[in-house]
Amino acid sequence: MSILVVGISHNSAPVALLERVALDDAGVTKLVADAAACDHVTEATVISTCNRLEIYTEVDRFHGSIEQLSRLLVDRAGASTESMLPHLYVHYDDGAISHLFQVAAGMDSMALGEGQILGQTREALRRGQEVGTVGPALNVLFQQALRVGKRTRAETGIDQVAPTLVTAALAEIGSAFDRPDPIAGANVVVVGAGAMAGLATATARRLGAGRITVVNRSAERAERLATQYDAEPAPWSAMHERLAGADVLISCTGAVGAVVTAEQVAAARGADAAPLGVIDLALPHDVEPAVGELPGVRLVGLADLATVMLPGDAAEEVHEVRRIVRQEVTSFLAARRQASVTPTVVALRSMATSVVDAEMTRLESRLTELDPLVLAEVRQTVRRVADKLLHEPTVRVKELANEQGAVSYAAALAELFALDPEAVDAVTRVVGVPEEGEA
Repeated sequence: MSILVVGISHNSAPVALLERVALDDAGVTKLVADAAACDHVTEATVISTCNRLEIYTEVDRFHGSIEQLSRLLVDRAGASTESMLPHLYVHYDDGAISHLFQVAAGMDSMALGEGQILGQTREALRRGQEVGTVGPALNVLFQQALRVGKRTRAETGIDQVAPTLVTAALAEIGSAFDRPDPIAGANVVVVGAGAMAGLATATARRLGAGRITVVNRSAERAERLATQYDAEPAPWSAMHERLAGADVLISCTGAVGAVVTAEQVAAARGADAAPLGVIDLALPHDVEPAVGELPGVRLVGLADLATVMLPGDAAEEVHEVRRIVRQEVTSFLAARRQASVTPTVVALRSMATSVVDAEMTRLESRLTELDPLVLAEVRQTVRRVADKLLHEPTVRVKELANEQGAVSYAAALAELFALDPEAVDAVTRVVGVPEEGEA
């Protein structure tokens, strides 16, 4: 069994195409179920963010799986296969593990090192567990990825290297209006109440915004987020009023279709309004592109943030994170290879125990006059002999499992000792470890 990832992200596709595959919560859950239902897929989950959609699976066959999983993304984009496939990427087994660790570490994010991806990785694991499509393989992989993400942030300053999408967008707003500090004392309106809206609200409060209003269709969610950051909740019907006095508008609802229109903004602001910075962090986009053409309005979307650059002193932090990721990948693969031989070793020892018990039963039936104490000593001696004979092969097979190459030492051991394949499979199911190689 092997890990297979099929995905699309800001690194492989333009924002316009990412918008076409963007999914709400129900859509992500449906995609997880569809992936799990594919032939040769035994486990599945999905990482879905504003700039990536990735299907993670455990599969027993590569070629058939990749075609079906790719089709799921093509269908959701409503595009032709020919136009979509160049923007998809595939990672398999060791490469898939390395990719997920880099994603969790923030090394594959639009804003390098951003911390939100860690929560999104955790959400992918939770969702798969909840719908029952994550089993032992993906559970172990994602748990380790979360530990890698936490470790890189604890041991390095990678989360400080590049700005988050919110701070990067604010920097763009400040540059457009020639305001070095575009949010200090500003009247900020946040549209939405999800994870990205929470990040936007927290960032605005941290940077010294004057008044922050959270507008959301769900009054309960708006109030909960506003209370957390000393902001004001407002109903959807108050959008016009709050827009009228806003200095900065940040929208990230995840809705399908624009929720902020040019007509809305023009009507709320009037002809002589102060400059307005509009930040659209949603996919599909929340704000009509025409908003950016209004006088005194600067619109910043995800496409404008696709080239967020690193400061000059970031190289050392990036190098250290990459070192940690490589180390973690190596350790994970070594543990995985060692675990892969465990069923064979257990089956071998079980077979030896059965042989010893059978021979001792035969001895007891033939030598009924043997003293029970003598018989017990003979039984213990025979078991020690069997254990000693098996000790070196089982230790060596675990050591050899770490060596690169095409040889499956577990398979060789099973062949040499004529182990029952069903016995090995039974142990595999019990201990929940991956088998070596591709079925």
